[in-house]
Amino acid sequence: MKSQSTTLLAEVRTFRQNHPDVRYVDLIALDIPGHFYGKRYPVEMLEKVAAGSPLKLPQNAVLLGAQGGLFKIGDYCFNDGDPDANRRLVPGTLKPVTWESQPLGQMLITSDGTEAPIEFEPREVLAKVLERLHHKGIHPVVAFELEFYLFDKKLADGLPQFARDPLSDDADDQPNLHIERLSRFSEVLDDMAQTAKAQGIDITVITAEIGPGQFEINFGHLDDGLRAADWAALFCRSTRGVALKHGYRASFMAKPYLQYPGSGMHVHVSLYDGAGNNLLAAHQQQPLRHAVAGCLELLPHCMPIFSPNHNAFRRLGGTVNAATCASWGFEDRDACVRIPESDPRNLRIEHRLASADANPYLVLATILVGLEHGLEAKREPIAPLNEDRSSGTDFPVEMLDAVRAMQHQPVLRDKLGAEFVDVYCENKRQDHLAFQQEIHAREYRWFL
Repeated sequence: MKSQSTTLLAEVRTFRQNHPDVRYVDLIALDIPGHFYGKRYPVEMLEKVAAGSPLKLPQNAVLLGAQGGLFKIGDYCFNDGDPDANRRLVPGTLKPVTWESQPLGQMLITSDGTEAPIEFEPREVLAKVLERLHHKGIHPVVAFELEFYLFDKKLADGLPQFARDPLSDDADDQPNLHIERLSRFSEVLDDMAQTAKAQGIDITVITAEIGPGQFEINFGHLDDGLRAADWAALFCRSTRGVALKHGYRASFMAKPYLQYPGSGMHVHVSLYDGAGNNLLAAHQQQPLRHAVAGCLELLPHCMPIFSPNHNAFRRLGGTVNAATCASWGFEDRDACVRIPESDPRNLRIEHRLASADANPYLVLATILVGLEHGLEAKREPIAPLNEDRSSGTDFPVEMLDAVRAMQHQPVLRDKLGAEFVDVYCENKRQDHLAFQQEIHAREYRWFL
């Protein structure tokens, strides 16, 4: 612990030397819906925390709904006295915030690694899964890909407007994959990439996607699953900030337009042993088949994580490369679980079902549990789509059905934690019910 404090203190002091104009640092963590919460600390106080002073925030901040409200979940929130819980600083994450009007810093905090981690904190859930896999001699290598839309900064009656082409000032309202779109929006995209790199994120490929104003950013492969999920979370925060600075809105909303493709979170995962051998490639790729079978078996019970809100379910079965059932295939983007073509060293799965606004810590934890379950159960998967285009298993397409399918699934309760599963399911149930408590104008048109 002393060694870590020394490292953190050196990190804070180096940051202060390099950024003497920064007076405050945002200490941030991701809640269950995937939003950042935290506190803004004077930088001199941060130095005290790095040296070992306690860092406490309300435990129930993790339980916030999508709109920031608290729900009664068991004894949490209203019958527990709203206790504080210890957090710690995540080393290596203290970086400058360059998209705000005033100089600012930010740093990730977490409860994992503290004396009493919060069982339902997303980062802690992933940390436990990774720790268990490491003890079994399984070492994941992970890479995220995130799709997002650019909109005009101003909404029209609350609705998004197409991003304006900076060269012509016309609306970018045509669906295409043209490379020219990268050139037309190069100023904001380059700023997004450079800002992400300043946060320590390894940005690789940038793609113009099919939807108007839609793009995809790929991240480098990492042998640290927590850090890979950190990158995905931090990228969403910085990208939204950079977009506003340039006169746009960046959104990771799953399905902003009914007529255009939704935005997904694609996760590439390979598994290695301690000697660096690809476990999925052994024995003529039989472990790969087992891992796929495990993912597909659990997938119908994991939909509240992969589609975490009402809008995310709209993306399923949509216009392009959006799965309608739990399926797999080689080089097939219609499948939930795609096996990209690669050599045995880099053999991996690409999990394509999660929406871009899903919680990256929970998405990765759930995928890893599916792979782990498959390797243990050693079952054969259903036929790949390459052999049978109708192959697949149905999954829930409405939130309340999805929650019921998840809450009592024994493998998920065992491997993700029963307390987390109960808390998460109730959070999603309450969020969904709260969303329903508004009468839409269409309802008056149809029934008044």
